[in-house]
Amino acid sequence: MATLVKYNRLPSLFDRLYTMPTVPQTRTTAPAVNIREDEKAYHLEVAAPGYKKEEFSINVLLNRLTISARQEEKKEEASGTFTRREFGFSSFERSFQLPKHVNSDEIQATYTDGILTVTVPKVEVKQPEAKQIAIA
Repeated sequence: MATLVKYNRLPSLFDRLYTMPTVPQTRTTAPAVNIREDEKAYHLEVAAPGYKKEEFSINVLLNRLTISARQEEKKEEASGTFTRREFGFSSFERSFQLPKHVNSDEIQATYTDGILTVTVPKVEVKQPEAKQIAIA
């Protein structure tokens, strides 16, 4: 019985003489998010190291909280008549359906040590009261 084995291509003489420079790649992975709840609010902690706070965007539309970030990296090296330009992008977007009993006007966010913390305050839910109807 024969076994099928996949091999990488064999290196050529050209590969030994010239190596390709490493180019930044586009990263599209979504960061990990911790969500915790207390009696006053929901707290989201997004692990996003390497970003600046200006690169984040936080939006609320129709009870959906969307956290996104976009980062652009550019590198240029010049030596004599040779110029090498490299660039890369990193972005993510996470969306969360909010419960109806939150105050979307009071959402706050901070970014410290690579952690974006978003606080979504709750609104007190009033229980409907029973109403007595008089019979005429």
